[in-house]
Amino acid sequence: MADKRLVAGRSVVVFDAYGTLLDVHSAVARHAGTIGSVAETLSETWRTKQLEYSWVHALMGRYEPFWTLTERALDHALARHPQVDPALRGDLLEAYRDLAAYSEVPATLDALRAAGLRLAILSNGDPAMLARAVASAGLGDRLEAVLSVEAAGTFKTAPSAYALATEHFGVAPDAVLFVSSNRWDIAGATAFGFASAWVNRKGMPEEYPDLAPVAVIESLDGLVRVEQAG
Repeated sequence: MADKRLVAGRSVVVFDAYGTLLDVHSAVARHAGTIGSVAETLSETWRTKQLEYSWVHALMGRYEPFWTLTERALDHALARHPQVDPALRGDLLEAYRDLAAYSEVPATLDALRAAGLRLAILSNGDPAMLARAVASAGLGDRLEAVLSVEAAGTFKTAPSAYALATEHFGVAPDAVLFVSSNRWDIAGATAFGFASAWVNRKGMPEEYPDLAPVAVIESLDGLVRVEQAG
């Protein structure tokens, strides 16, 4: 069942997609045997540059589809790791279209839906990118909406990106629990007025103490709890 301490007074739970529901490193992991010892650093470089590109484009007011930024970020990562065969580019991009969901995601979403909560994704991903990712991970039937920042013409942490969720559901920000593994995303959502839960999978230190989440959990199933008998 849903953890009432987190969802009390909330009617909507909104999830970030990449890194929260979907494992962004699973694309490189599928080809780690071919890539070799630099697989982990290649994946980290790819992800870091992808996010950097989104922030820079948002600040410039020059929106580009997130898939375009994902491609450019991979090109940068491959250039930084010349020992990796560049012919893998197509395979890595194809794998990124079909990222694996974290193992606890389906059951967690089912438990939240059973508690009567409305569930959605709010992601930097563009609509086509998200549609394929959600379908390949088998999450589509568990979500009421999949919202892309493309409609706002910018990226998170712009307030207009978070406003897409309140506008879609017709609720005030305090009716939403926003869930992300990205601490910068939690900061942006909290500043907007959402209650936020940070999925801190890697035990990372606090970065934005003035924009604190209502909860820090180690994995997504921290949103639900099992009632103890007796």
